Amino acid sequence: MSVSDGPHLEIIDRIKKDLTDLVGKEMKLRANKGRKVIIERIGTIQEIYPNLFVMLVKEDGQRFSRVSYSYVDLLTKTVELTNNSTDENILPWLAKYN
Repeated sequence: MSVSDGPHLEIIDRIKKDLTDLVGKEMKLRANKGRKVIIERIGTIQEIYPNLFVMLVKEDGQRFSRVSYSYVDLLTKTVELTNNSTDENILPWLAKYN
């Protein structure tokens, strides 16, 4: 079954809709880059595209960088977004699909 059919498409659409509502809000990003490398940064969602979203994240000091991730990264928990102050998952409903 491909991502373009069935319930997977509905899940991706819901992730996209929820992230659209969060554009510009500060949150914590946790991304598994592989080989036991996990990055944690504070950032904001800047743009939403059909297959990915772009975040502006704060690096060390005053530097910022733009990073992009696919919606499937959230579905597979390669990327997690949490509330910056409470550490609660931004998409708690997604836990039942993992």
